[in-house]
Amino acid sequence: MTFARTCSVALVGVDGVVVEVQADLEPGVAAFTLVGLPDKALSEARDRVRAAVVNSGESWPQRKLTVGLSPASVPKSGSGFDLAVACAVLAAADRIDPAAIAELLIIGELGLDGRVRPVRGVLPSVLAAADAGYRQVVVAEQTAAEASLVPGVSVMGVRSLRQLIAVLTDAPPPDDEPDTLVGRPNPLLAGLLLPGIGVRDIAAENTIRPDLADVAGQYEARHALEIAAAGGHHLYLKGPPGAGKTMLAERLPALLPPLTEKEALEVTAVHSVAGLLPPNRPLIDSPPYCAPHHSTTMPAIVGGGSGMPRPGAVSLAHRGVLFLDEAPEFPVRVLDALRQPLESGEVMIARAAGSMRLPARFLLCLAANPCPCGRHSIRGEGCECTPTMVNRYQARLSGPLLDRVDLQVQVSSVSRAELMTRDNSAESTDVVAARVLAARHRAAARLAETPWRTNAEVPGHELRTRWRLQPDALTDAERDLERGLLTARGLDRVLRVAWTIADLSGRDRPGRSDVRTALALRTGVHRGPTAERPRLPRDTHHDHGDCIADP
Repeated sequence: MTFARTCSVALVGVDGVVVEVQADLEPGVAAFTLVGLPDKALSEARDRVRAAVVNSGESWPQRKLTVGLSPASVPKSGSGFDLAVACAVLAAADRIDPAAIAELLIIGELGLDGRVRPVRGVLPSVLAAADAGYRQVVVAEQTAAEASLVPGVSVMGVRSLRQLIAVLTDAPPPDDEPDTLVGRPNPLLAGLLLPGIGVRDIAAENTIRPDLADVAGQYEARHALEIAAAGGHHLYLKGPPGAGKTMLAERLPALLPPLTEKEALEVTAVHSVAGLLPPNRPLIDSPPYCAPHHSTTMPAIVGGGSGMPRPGAVSLAHRGVLFLDEAPEFPVRVLDALRQPLESGEVMIARAAGSMRLPARFLLCLAANPCPCGRHSIRGEGCECTPTMVNRYQARLSGPLLDRVDLQVQVSSVSRAELMTRDNSAESTDVVAARVLAARHRAAARLAETPWRTNAEVPGHELRTRWRLQPDALTDAERDLERGLLTARGLDRVLRVAWTIADLSGRDRPGRSDVRTALALRTGVHRGPTAERPRLPRDTHHDHGDCIADP
């Protein structure tokens, strides 16, 4: 037999394309040709595969060898084809029965010694294999748990090429030792660890979830955080440094409900393609939290890079929270690039090597100081920034971007009494998360016959025509719309927030007080009685000089 075939997967974004790996041996001068639009890393597979086969105790065929990757029009990248190429070559040389690998889908990188290394994107690759009808998959042993998440697929994890050859030829499997290079402690770093703190202790500390009760004061911001989690609304926290904006944002993911099975597979697939899947955690079942630095580049935020694009921060935060601290410090181009995924829940990336769609349905949380020095206030005390500097700083967050943010909350400085006194009435994360989950269930029951699951996803015309509010509920919002204080998009977002407030309160539909609360959270202007405004303790003093009573 001089021809053999097996299959592997090429990743295009977070989607996989099944690729047929064909090997053909012909008489002639010994040569190894790889065709099928491979990139540089895949072209180097010729040297890796040859060395792995020889070091596994097998002979390399001394004939003209051609390996084709079909379909040839699909760009192929990475080292995940190594194991499939090696098996196809050995089958063409009659070392393996070609029928034994014809129905297999094989993914894995080969080391020069024949060990099978894990590659990124195993979960979406196996999902693509299952959709194409493959039921037997071979992967590296380290990624077998990740591949096993796909139902209906039999997964075999192998440590080395020798082990796979033994399984395919019904020979006794070799006694290969596990790959101990990954996770082996480095003795050179032992002196750098703090006394009494090891790697396991640090990992355990990182799993401790921040509690909302740890935040001093900020009752209105807490209320906005709860509404944002219940309805999937974007949030903008503005206030002086040290007021607790970052602490609030870090506690937002814990308020979100656990991911469903479908959502968990989506999130895990994105992190797997990016190569950021946490070790020993094949499935991400909790909402992710991504907080890039303000110096992060455009491709790192929205996705991209050389060759085939890779997921950026907006996709890594899919079904979770994307937090931009010091938001005005981000480049304006990066901030404006967020407008498309905020509306559509996905990002479209076009490059010379190809284009792809990446999921990007995240909850955006912005945080900003009032001015470059951070000390700007209504009275201007302690601030050395000129009005021009303040206006230029605040204008970096464009109007179209802020128009897509439902909740815009002013975070005031924490008073001495709030900071030094423990507030036993402050609700914990578990208490607030329970209310959020109940509100999500009410919204899901109302939207059961629709493609939407949260209030933030419902189009505005559906809210205005399909689900009616209480009589006169929109009086204040319509007045602001006529005055030009509210855009049409802003009115739709006020309606969405009002529905979320009603869900949190257990009401069937929003009333005027719910709409007033939504308007106050969007504009910062309170109009008379609002629904369930957060209670402030008596021993704190807050400046309500910016509150305007409704005439």
